[in-house]
Formats: sequence, C-alpha cells, structure tokens
Amino acid sequence: MRKITLPERPNWRAQAKEVGFTFADMHGEPYWDECSAYEFSLDQIENGLEDPATALHAMCREAVTRIIASESLMDRLAIPDAHRDLVADSWRRDDPDIYGRFDLAYDGQGPAKLLEYNADTPTSLYESAAFQWQWLEDQLAAGVLAPETDQFNGIHEALVARFAQLFERDSDLHFTAVAGNPEDYGTVEALGWAAREAGLGAHYCDLDKIALSDDGQFLDDENRRIAVLFKLYPWEDLLRDDYAAHIAGSGCLFLEPAWKSLLSNKGLLPVLWEMFEGHPNLLPAFFEADVADAMSGHGAPDAAVAAAFERAEAQLLDGHVSKPILSREGASVSIFKSGSVIEQANNTDYAEHPRIIQAYAPLPRFDGFRPVIGAWIVGGVCAGIGVREDRSRITQDLSRFKPHYVIG
Repeated sequence: MRKITLPERPNWRAQAKEVGFTFADMHGEPYWDECSAYEFSLDQIENGLEDPATALHAMCREAVTRIIASESLMDRLAIPDAHRDLVADSWRRDDPDIYGRFDLAYDGQGPAKLLEYNADTPTSLYESAAFQWQWLEDQLAAGVLAPETDQFNGIHEALVARFAQLFERDSDLHFTAVAGNPEDYGTVEALGWAAREAGLGAHYCDLDKIALSDDGQFLDDENRRIAVLFKLYPWEDLLRDDYAAHIAGSGCLFLEPAWKSLLSNKGLLPVLWEMFEGHPNLLPAFFEADVADAMSGHGAPDAAVAAAFERAEAQLLDGHVSKPILSREGASVSIFKSGSVIEQANNTDYAEHPRIIQAYAPLPRFDGFRPVIGAWIVGGVCAGIGVREDRSRITQDLSRFKPHYVIG
C-alpha cells in the first residue's frame, strides 16, 4: 500500500459537473482529490481487505441474532421500547438488505481492523462506485497508469445484481433523502441508477414530501403508493419520529431494513468483541459503563465481561477511543493515549448518547494525511473499496476522497 503522486485529469472538474458530481468540493475544501492515489497489491486487496470484510459482515449477522434475543442489549443500544418488535420482526422475516460500508484501519501490512460499520445510510457511494472508476479508465487511456492496472470496484455491478435478485423486473421502488443535500442525493441516485439498470422503476421523492394515506400507506409526492422505500435517513432518527408508529402497518418494505439499526450502532462493537474475542480484524471494545465499573474496582456487571476487560486492559490503557453509540462523521469522538486526550472532534452533536470504549488503532500516515478504507458490502459480499483521508486522526466531514488502483 503506497500513496503515489499522479497528474490530475485536465478536464475532471468539467466532467464532474456534467455527471452531477456537485459535491466534489465541500465546505471550501476539495473533497474529490486526484493529485495522488493509493496503490494496492492484489494480495492486499484479496486477503487484507476483501475476504476479511466479507467475513466481518457474516459475524455482524450473527450479532443481530444475539442482540434481538437480549432485552439488555436492546437497552444498551438504545433501541426504543415501542419499536423493538419492528426491529426484531424485520430480522425474523429476513427482510433483505442492499449495502453497507465497513470503515477499516489498514496499512497494507497487519490485519485490517474494524473501526465501525456504516450499515444503514453510508454515503460516498457514487464516488466509490462510479467516479473513481471513470478516473481509472481515463488514466489508463492517457497512459498515466500501466495497461494491466486494475481497481477493486465491482460495486455498481453488484448493486445491479442485488436489485435484480430481490425484485421482479418492472417492480417500482422509491428512494428518499433529506432535500437540499447534494451528497445524500448522489448516494440515492447511484442506487436508483443501479435499480433502473436491473429493470426496475426507480422514483425519487424528498423525505419531507412523503405522506400517509387514510388507510395507513405511505405515498409519494405524486400520490402514488410506496411499496418499497430506500431511505437515506438513519433508523436511530426514524424510530424516534412520529411516523415510526405507522411503519408496521403500512405494508411498505424498507431498505435498509429495521434490523440494520443494530449494525449501524457502535454498541455493535463490544457485542462483536464479546462474541469473537481475539479475532484479528476486531479491536477490544466495551461499553463505557462496564469499563468505569471495572476500573473503579466495583467490577463489571458480568463476570465474563470483567475477565475480558482485564485481558484487554493494558491495550486499552495504552490507547483507546471513546465513541457515542450513535454518531456520524467522527462527531463527539475522543482519542486517548496513556490516559490523556490526544485528539477530539470539534463536532459534539452526539455527546448525550451512551458511549463505548474501543482500543486505538492508529491510521497510517501519508504526506500528513491518514487514510481510512471503506469496504463496501453488497448482498453480504465485499464488492469494492473507497479511500478517504483526513489530516486528523478522526475522519470527519472535511475528509478527502482519494482514488485507488491495484497492481500485481
């Protein structure tokens, strides 16, 4: 794994504008950045990222079964009482999922380490699936990259196949997101593009324009019934909205399904560690309340958790990260080394939520930037990666998206 300086395509900004990639610059900073790219070997992709990410998703599915069987864990993940049956029933019915994105710390050498799972509403899909593939084709055509150069990117094709697998041809799907957010719209449009290529109808409606019929069905802004809805709106918010009371009786299939609320929650991380302690792609993780009890001498509420904490204590004291169970773009995250804060997010929007403690896995550093690998899961299988980098140890909303390529 290396970061290689490359010439930018002379027309890439015009190309971005032409295809609607309107968020290539955000907040006065470049978001898409192709002045350099990350180079991976085939072995690093296949054995370091692809296979581990696919295995991690299977482990996460095992964790769902564990969580829905435990009222205590549903409490710890802050799933509202009124909608726990909605979450559990979506799992028992085997409601289908489409996609998710693991965020991994990886330096090309040791095992990739799971930082979190964006399993419900991951963005950066368009730039991962489409724009970086166009970058590869253009750089190959220009002779910047050798002819045998590849990219780990079958994301769009996997999405097309997933939609075709789940829905009969000519079925109508709806897609929604909060109005006025170009990045969110880019994500749902990438999904809609895949659905249309699979022979499905794909209709977009702003989230705030979805209505409820007299008989309890969801309707779009043209008064059409919504039978299948992909919503780029997090379950942790939806389950606390008034509309949540109407979901179960609406006859609408939600994508992502309600059981994904358990995987997009950082409370998943201590559950995974309890179930698969010592797995090479996991970091020790605990609910902060258990850590506080153990360190105060009162003991964790569960003897097995206390014993696991004791085994991981030296690693956690050396370095750990404190994260709210519900948080996005690094908000309210703090990193500790030897008991002192070395970095914390400026955004504190999620500070009120319960927290977990996770062992610190430093991101590698290239030219002052620290990359995190986004491993895309489609239909349970890792289908490609995207790389974002940040000057901060915490990948936040000013991170940059970098293209990648594969050799060997």
